[in-house]
Amino acid sequence: MVNESAPKPHVAFLPSPGMGHITPLYELAVRLVTQHNFQVTFFVITAGSTIAQDSYITAYPLPDLHIVDLPLPNVSNQVLDEMTTVARLCYVVEQSIRPLRSVINGLKRPKPKALVIDMFCTGVFEACKDLSIPVYSFFTASTFLLTFSLYLPTLDYKGDGEFVDQPEPVKVPGCTPIRTQDLMVLVPKSMINEYKLWFMHVSRLSMVSGIFVNSWEDLEPVSLEAVKHEPFFVDIPTPPVYPIGPLTKQVEPVLSEYAKETIAWLDEQPRDSVLFVALGSGGTLTSEQLTELAWGLELSQQRFVLVVRKPSDCAISGFFSAGRDVDDPMAYLPDGFVERTNRIGRVVSSWAPQVAVLSHMSTGAFLSHCGWNSIVESVKYGVPMIAWPLYAEQRLNAAMLSDEVGVAVRMPVVGEGGETVMVGRKEIESVVKAVMEGEDGKKLRKRAKELEASGRETLSRGGSSYDTLARVAESWSIKT
Repeated sequence: MVNESAPKPHVAFLPSPGMGHITPLYELAVRLVTQHNFQVTFFVITAGSTIAQDSYITAYPLPDLHIVDLPLPNVSNQVLDEMTTVARLCYVVEQSIRPLRSVINGLKRPKPKALVIDMFCTGVFEACKDLSIPVYSFFTASTFLLTFSLYLPTLDYKGDGEFVDQPEPVKVPGCTPIRTQDLMVLVPKSMINEYKLWFMHVSRLSMVSGIFVNSWEDLEPVSLEAVKHEPFFVDIPTPPVYPIGPLTKQVEPVLSEYAKETIAWLDEQPRDSVLFVALGSGGTLTSEQLTELAWGLELSQQRFVLVVRKPSDCAISGFFSAGRDVDDPMAYLPDGFVERTNRIGRVVSSWAPQVAVLSHMSTGAFLSHCGWNSIVESVKYGVPMIAWPLYAEQRLNAAMLSDEVGVAVRMPVVGEGGETVMVGRKEIESVVKAVMEGEDGKKLRKRAKELEASGRETLSRGGSSYDTLARVAESWSIKT
């Protein structure tokens, strides 16, 4: 337990841009301040920041949580616009952290006891070594992906991604085998330079003092058991792994009139009757697929809240513009769709208060891209999922949720060769009906409610996640 009469211990955080990276690190920072009597410096990479990100971290100021913007690096927008998302993210981080040493030295607070980074900020090691500050990683994806990432340098010693060409599943020690079809978006042969960047960052995981994961034993028992006790991971050696989840946004302020109207509409719907359709802060569908999704929802005759973003052939096209797209969603939907479904559905442009919707008693399922933050939010509020993975590790997450955890059914968006395939309206109708009113849906909902209770228990004082973070906080508070 932290001695409240002593000066508050100080730790620092450095996430890369993007809500999927910002959110868990910020919520951990909040928890250290509010539950463990810490002061926190939260560094923000301003290049590539979004309206959604800026609004989120400034919504609820805390006296001991200090937001510090890193100087804007001198990078050309033209250069950035020509980069792929991963290359752009890595370049922005690399340029932004150059002055980190001098920024830390200039803080009007004691030197941080630790710096917590995410997986794309591993360029800080030299500066932190010079300053004698231990580095911890918050691995913001699943523990399942963490085990794969720790195994990757052994699996792919050449660093060229050739293993995705093998017909048999990839067998990570102690974990569920992974179909290579589910790795092809994560390890794209057409984007080998981006893969090499990711490979470089995950290869440095063994250099950190500890790894936080936004998970808990009941959600990922197989992967957590493997990473802690499987001989391969023990022998690397793997740094200590700290499951501290579920960490999610606090219930968001519902500020816009349309968001308020959406929540008011949910208030009028029966319990567990509404399907929430949202593909994350950066996910997009093609125009043709969005049309089929809309028709599938209409044919299902189930209640829904549909978040619509401008269609694109690039599934991750919204990553650097979250909160910016204010186009009229009706321009991208079938003619007459909004009018025909106005009794049973709500269409929202670009963004909805996701936590407020998922925590609402009327929400009965979540059609999700399977980003890890969205998964944790859905499970925390006992909402089963229809998995529609788009990019990065989301296919792995979808497989785990359906095959291992039992809280999701997968939409058939992956072809036999690993390609993304279009799902037709009748298939969408069938899956939506099965989850919202079928026996399989009842089983998923029961399992989701079990994990909701488990997540609440593990965060309570005396729960596993609470105690894990308390032990780390205590170790930081006594460091000299």
